Parts: sequence; C-alpha cells; structure tokens
Amino acid sequence: MGKRVLITGAAGFLGSHLCDRFIKEGYEVIGMDNLITGDLKNIEHLFRLERFDFYHHDVTRFVHVPGKLDYILHFASPASPIDYLKIPIQTLKVGALGVHNLLGLAKEKGARILIASTSEVYGDPLVHPQSESYFGNVNTISPRGVYDEAKRFQESMTMAYHRFHGLETRIARIFNTYGPRMRLNDGRVIPAFMGQALRGENLTVFGDGTQTRSFCYVDDQIEGIYRLLLSDYSLPVNIGNPEEITIKEFAEEILGLTGAEQKIVYKPLPEDDPLQRQPDITKAREILGWEPRVGRAEGMRKTFDYFKTLSEEELKKKEHRDFSTRNRR
Repeated sequence: MGKRVLITGAAGFLGSHLCDRFIKEGYEVIGMDNLITGDLKNIEHLFRLERFDFYHHDVTRFVHVPGKLDYILHFASPASPIDYLKIPIQTLKVGALGVHNLLGLAKEKGARILIASTSEVYGDPLVHPQSESYFGNVNTISPRGVYDEAKRFQESMTMAYHRFHGLETRIARIFNTYGPRMRLNDGRVIPAFMGQALRGENLTVFGDGTQTRSFCYVDDQIEGIYRLLLSDYSLPVNIGNPEEITIKEFAEEILGLTGAEQKIVYKPLPEDDPLQRQPDITKAREILGWEPRVGRAEGMRKTFDYFKTLSEEELKKKEHRDFSTRNRR
C-alpha cells in the first residue's frame, strides 16, 4: 500500500490543488470538507480515481479516518474577508477545535501534520518585509481578529503537540496566493478586481491604494508547501512571492490585462487592513531550496483566462465586502 494523505479543506482553492499534486505524486488521497466555503466542482475530476476518496465532514467535530495515515495537511478554514466576517464563530472553531482534532488524529496515526497558517499572523506589520522571527501586530478584538487569532492559536497548539508529544509538525505561513479555482468576488483583491472588470464595473480600491501586497501564483505555492511537508524543519516558514506592488498599481495592471475601460474608485480602508505585506523568504530558499518561478504577468493571464470560462450566472453573483461591523463596538 502506498503513502496515504488526508487533506482538509479539500474542495477549497489551495486544498483542491494539493489534492491534484498528491495524486500526481502517487499518493492515496483522502479529501475532507464541510463545503461551507468549498465547492465540489474543484475536485469532481478526482472522484473517478481509485486513489481518491472524499469525506463530507466538519473537522470541528471528532475526526476519524480508518486505516493508516502518513501525512495530514490542515487547510480547512475560511480564508477571505467576506467569509470570516460572515461566519466568525466557525472561523475561530476551525482554528481551535479543528486543529486540536487533527493533531490528535496525527498523534494516533503517527502521521506528520502540516498546518496552513497565514501572513495575517503578522497583522498590520511594524517590520518590513516580514520574517518568521517577527511576532506581529494584531488587534485581537477587531472584526478580522477572528481569522488572525485562529491562525495564531493554530500555530501555538501545533508547537505544543510538537514539543510535548514529539509529533512531527510543519507550519506554512502562506502569503497572498492566486490562480484558477479562486472564488470570484470572494473579497480578496485579485478575484474582486477581475470580477469587476469582467462585469464592466469600476475597480474598487479600499484606502488610497498605497498599501502593498505580494502575490504568489498557486503552482509555486503548492510546490513550496509540498517541499515543506517533506522537509525536516518544524518551525514556521513563509511561503510567498516577495515581489511587492501597491494596490493602485495592481488595479492598473488588471485594467491593462483585461482591456477594460473602467476607472478606479476609492472607498474607506477597513479597520486593521494591513498597509504592507511582503514575505522574507530567506528560510524557504535556504531550507527548502524554493522560490517562486511564475511571474505575475504569466500568472495573472492564466488566472484571467480561468475566470473568463465562468458562466454568466457566476459572473453576476456578487459577494460584497461588508465592513459595517467595524463600528459595532
């Protein structure tokens, strides 16, 4: 019997690409998702394969998988502002109860576990670029704190299991990632801009557009995660593209890519929205021999080509970023 891996959040953006990668590498893959934010369309091409199985399950409840497990990758979590502002309690629970259940499963099976953390653990950073040694600047009680703190707790719980139980653990701090299978208009920058461009709407920039992001194409992200899982390094590692760009410049790039004639409009910056985001990937280069290969122009073209294949109904479905909770104190 070959190696066996459990991937939670399997029907989501990164989870589905991870399923593809591990199938390609010859693993037996068990995908798990409660489908709150995931979509079976992302993995339906795998259902015909003998080496793929799907469990419709919420990881905040007890998780049982019969048979051996070699690896667990925990990617079950809302990851967009729309999601974690809409379902804040579930976001906190998957970062607390979910990771506890999966660490327990890893201990029972003697499996190595990798958890998906995020650049959001750095909050609105006072250090730039952000290295793994930076502790962060996070507002625990802000609306987006439910996501930030869920991920920070995940890291603490994972390291506790590593130190106390000797569990083999890996922590990937994932920076902004994009590519096919992102949900259009999920509140994140790239699908929001592309959705607006495809519908002929003006592009909405929050703040004055001088805040920065660093975007990593999904194929590069998956490669980094795969290498981290198979490495011998147990502390957090940044996985992202260090090429930084302002949101205003990025919006202009999108208009150029799509050929749209719309303009950029500005709205107030949400509470605690990070002003800078750029990974220091020194550790990834040195420990994993990894760095991004896909340039933004190539990656954005592939992503835009994917969004153009969506149906009219999907294009018209608009999920608005609602930041009204910022004033509910």
